[in-house]
Amino acid sequence: MRRGGRTAKLKGAARSALRALALLPLALLLPGPATAQQPCRLALALALDVSSSVDAREYALQRDGLAAALDDPDIRRVILNGAGPVALTVYEWSGRYQQHQVLPWVLLSEAGDIDAAVARIGAARRAYTGYPTAIGYALGHGAGLLAAAPACDRQVIDLSGDGIGNEGFGPPLAYRHFPFAGVTVNGLAVTEGGADSEVVAYYLSQLRHGPGAFVEVARGYADFRRAMTLKLFREMNDLRLGDGATGSGRCCG
Repeated sequence: MRRGGRTAKLKGAARSALRALALLPLALLLPGPATAQQPCRLALALALDVSSSVDAREYALQRDGLAAALDDPDIRRVILNGAGPVALTVYEWSGRYQQHQVLPWVLLSEAGDIDAAVARIGAARRAYTGYPTAIGYALGHGAGLLAAAPACDRQVIDLSGDGIGNEGFGPPLAYRHFPFAGVTVNGLAVTEGGADSEVVAYYLSQLRHGPGAFVEVARGYADFRRAMTLKLFREMNDLRLGDGATGSGRCCG
């Protein structure tokens, strides 16, 4: 084919393409709106006690109680209907170097995210047995996890346990030497002795830290699910009741 004929064909094809584009709706040619997700409102690190004072039955009640609390309909609504998603991680703690991340950071922005987190927590197997209670190290580990968390409006560590620290440094030194500026630490004290027990007093005087911090009380591990559900409800709503001492609010079911 001669060059002139080939050029004419190419020009004709170009004109046809331009005519086809002219027939398209203008909206299809313009860039669509950005689908920006709402900013994360809370980075929450849940810390579960697996020290030597927690036996196998109590561990199961603690693990399953957390999974059930996260799966509670009221907690699901709080997570999904809030102003932005919640970032969640779960770790076990006991001795100086015995910390294990059960659930890596996950952004809870839809029901399937919660389903997956509940399933992973419920299937967890205890990482350590027979170690002491090193609360300062547990807090330091939690501070490190928050440093790697998604950017969120608030940062909270939720530490559960049934005893006072008996190894290493305590919470005051942890708060002094780890990055806790702006971080809230709430406690879930598990006790058989009522709200005036030694562990509750320790959590109130030593553990509780930061804006709006409070301590919730579980009357034994059989009560862990109820206490954790109420605690999550307060944390995810950023409720600040009374002087932040032991929780007594109502929610859920």
